Amino acid sequence: MLDHGAAPPAADSSTRPPQRPGGLGTRLTRRKPVERLVAEGGQGAGGSLRRSLGMWQLTMISIGATLGTGIFVVLGEAVPDAGPAVTVSFIIAGLTALFSALSYAELAGTIPVSGSSYSYAYATMGELVAWVCGWCLILEYGVSVAAVAVGWGEYLNELLSGTIGVTIPDALAAPPGDGGIFNLPALLVVLLSMAFLLGGARESARANTVMVAVKIAALLLFCSVAFMGIRAGNYTPFMPLGMAGVSAAGATLFFSYIGFDAASTAGEEAKNPKRDLPRAIMLSLLIVTALYVLVAAVAVGARPWEKFAGSEASLAGIMHEVTGQTFWGVLLAAGAVIAIASVILTVLYGQTRILFAMSRDGLVPKVFSKVDARTGTPRANTVIVSLFCGVLAAAIPLGQLADATSIGTLFAFALVNIAVIVLRRTRPEMERTFRVPLSPLLPVVGFGFCVWMMGSLDVITWTVFGVWMAVGLVIYFGYGMRRSRLESDPVGAPVQK
Repeated sequence: MLDHGAAPPAADSSTRPPQRPGGLGTRLTRRKPVERLVAEGGQGAGGSLRRSLGMWQLTMISIGATLGTGIFVVLGEAVPDAGPAVTVSFIIAGLTALFSALSYAELAGTIPVSGSSYSYAYATMGELVAWVCGWCLILEYGVSVAAVAVGWGEYLNELLSGTIGVTIPDALAAPPGDGGIFNLPALLVVLLSMAFLLGGARESARANTVMVAVKIAALLLFCSVAFMGIRAGNYTPFMPLGMAGVSAAGATLFFSYIGFDAASTAGEEAKNPKRDLPRAIMLSLLIVTALYVLVAAVAVGARPWEKFAGSEASLAGIMHEVTGQTFWGVLLAAGAVIAIASVILTVLYGQTRILFAMSRDGLVPKVFSKVDARTGTPRANTVIVSLFCGVLAAAIPLGQLADATSIGTLFAFALVNIAVIVLRRTRPEMERTFRVPLSPLLPVVGFGFCVWMMGSLDVITWTVFGVWMAVGLVIYFGYGMRRSRLESDPVGAPVQK
């Protein structure tokens, strides 16, 4: 709900007496005032980010990061659990994502900066929690880029096989441990995304908008073709495994919604972030949910639910079954190649902007906040992150490490829900262009859903997450805490521009 009421002027942090570093507890809980976060928006070493993104481009960034491998492969995993009621599972998963999306929308409109949930935590819960949140986002964005890039190579081979009858040899299409030596396609798609990002945020957004339009068209094409194969009998029994199966499928499908928060990482490059970020987040979630439910309803109507088990390319298979031709499956594979490339582009963008914000705060090296004066992009940041993710995708079998992206995402989502409650209590006078309705009830529900889904993950995933967190804490105490800007430029000191 929009809040148009006039708010009292916020306190100016520059008038407060500087808070010098104190004991360990004080240093770990020091917070960065919202006014300072916003005032520093866009500022980097050597230049500033350019505000060039409108509401529609922000929405496309969010859709681009969300709508990808999930819908193209997830039905083969979810339908055997839920049956035709997989449509209900998508709605349940969407509602779960909605609770966190509402919190993201409020904070994105209140604190429109690039750091996403990292910056929100810094303003509300202190530096240590912010670091942990940022470290989770690095896991979510960085490793997921590598994981998605691996999937892109598989679809590319399927497309090549269906068009020219030639595929990339396994030795060059899979990482060591998965039957290959070096996954060349995965590296290439990351480098291609890097080239777009180095051209500037506006140029990257334009390329992403085209790719998003293509993948939405591919899904609508699937619906129009598969609609001809719908049989009413395929919808019965609607819940063959009961509500338990629907819930289990919903937990699996939740991860198809990860990515809607990508728009919040563009807060310092949006033309009107306070107005457009909340709208982009909510609109993207609505569009993605509608597409998911539509595609799922058509798919289970065109194929008996029992035949989905073990099917990774279920959409392409359904088109072949309905038409008896391979052409439509090849066309869908082409759409999948473009869809996954869009995910890589937008998620890689989000990763660089989060590191930009952390670097500006001094918690990671300054190289990540250097801005190229000509393009207005963090050039070195983009190259370093892209090369790291590309090599990770090409040379390492991700396995359980890829699954750990889910727990990192849920942890960040949980903190965002808490941040809304904390900021409402500590800074009630702040202008909010969007407010979570029924707060604090809905943020508490959103937090509960995140904790519940984290608890459903296996022991190996928790172990990987624990190791990742331990490494992060070593880096923070060995580097970040001592080099934090709040250490030498404490809260209350004038903002350095």
